[in-house]
Amino acid sequence: MALMKDRRHATARWILPVSLLTGFCVGCSMLPKHAASVDHDHAYVSYWPPANNTGLRLAVKDLIDMKGVVTTAGSEYRQKNSAPATSDAKCLELARRRNVTIVGKTNLSEFALWASGMNDYFGTPINPLGKHLIPGGSSSGSAVAVANGTADVAFGTDTCGSIRVPAACCGIAGLKTTFGLVSTKGVFPISPTHMDTVGPMAKDVSHLVKGMDLLQEGFAGKYQAAVVAKPLAKNIKVGRLYLSGTDPAVDQAVDTAIAAAGFQVVPLAKGFGANWDKAEGDGQMLARVDAWQNDGEYLSKSGIQQVTQTIIFSGKIASESQYSSALTDQGDFKTRLRAVFKKVDFIVLPTLQSVPLRKPFFGANIVFELRTMGLQNTEPMNLVGNPALVLPVPLKGRSVPVTSLQLVGPYFSEAALLNAGRLIEAAR
Repeated sequence: MALMKDRRHATARWILPVSLLTGFCVGCSMLPKHAASVDHDHAYVSYWPPANNTGLRLAVKDLIDMKGVVTTAGSEYRQKNSAPATSDAKCLELARRRNVTIVGKTNLSEFALWASGMNDYFGTPINPLGKHLIPGGSSSGSAVAVANGTADVAFGTDTCGSIRVPAACCGIAGLKTTFGLVSTKGVFPISPTHMDTVGPMAKDVSHLVKGMDLLQEGFAGKYQAAVVAKPLAKNIKVGRLYLSGTDPAVDQAVDTAIAAAGFQVVPLAKGFGANWDKAEGDGQMLARVDAWQNDGEYLSKSGIQQVTQTIIFSGKIASESQYSSALTDQGDFKTRLRAVFKKVDFIVLPTLQSVPLRKPFFGANIVFELRTMGLQNTEPMNLVGNPALVLPVPLKGRSVPVTSLQLVGPYFSEAALLNAGRLIEAAR
């Protein structure tokens, strides 16, 4: 079944039998079954208003363990049946040591598996750019918490784009970190051995730096060194990647932003675009098989949402040859990417191929999720582990005033990526 997109098809990325599509396309109720403790646009599962607004306010995706709090992973079953975490996730260590104010655990799509960011049980976080628009998933609550001003920084997780997609949908910034840079110990697993990462979300680069400094000791110093090393955009070379099926207005917005910043721009060969498309499918294959291997136990549990069941079950029925082929292709794409980074500092492309979709009138279903997944340009960096920064840039001629630019860098180039992002922001 086509994903309403020229360059990719649903069968290439999500090989689902027709029986699954028809069996699990039942619309969900538009009303949440569970009301969060405090309703800030459904951004939070639990919200703890600070006594004052001095100091940094941090929100934490409810996929990340916090001592004494149930990690719901956006799931009714886990909210009702799981015991509170006995310790914090490793990624919270620096925030705790520095006594940062944590304002709440943020909402998400169940088990971080949906691209739309919708959640039938806790309620779908409301996109500040338009209540009719999807917030993007899976870190939808983290994006909305930042966008509505209740948090300065939010931690999200990114397995196939779960930081970058909601950041793009809600008009904020987000950073997918290099695989393995930030510990995922104490984080609910989807693909812990291949793709899971933790990273910051914020309104701008300066706050992303603060978020990264809570995730990696000494990051602020690394960032300042990157600024000193390349203070001007003319010293940075970016490879511009064009992908078929992209809204021309979105491509134009990205081109305008990088031209205004003053980067050296090198168009990348069309053949690399085909490699990118292949990596999209391979990334999805690894993610859903890994989701089955790590979370398959929940298929038999009461209260698991139907879209979640379909996604997990699709990983169960994937063939061993498909999984092995994806791992082989992973190595091939890493080689091709290294060759590109010998010629340019970063790769630039849109985060999404269009503006965010409207939420379906009758609620979430697997067909809508497939369509949403087909619009994101994020999975290849999870497949190979490279970092990627997304930033909002102005968009003309569409119903939403911003779109999202994605900068991809070599391994462990987070500080340099944020410096490049600083230059893009300064030119707006």
